[in-house]
Amino acid sequence: MTGLALLIPVALGLGLAGLFAFFWALRSGQFDDPDGAANRILIDEEVDDRA
Repeated sequence: MTGLALLIPVALGLGLAGLFAFFWALRSGQFDDPDGAANRILIDEEVDDRA
């Protein structure tokens, strides 16, 4: 029974930490352009060194 008294607050704390991390990532723009980075790596741009 004392294990549950310890594990329930720990589980709630971890859940709140995960929720806080999700909202932080959402506000910082982590999900704004999920395909952009994947597509930018495929674009082969030639750099002109003579300039």
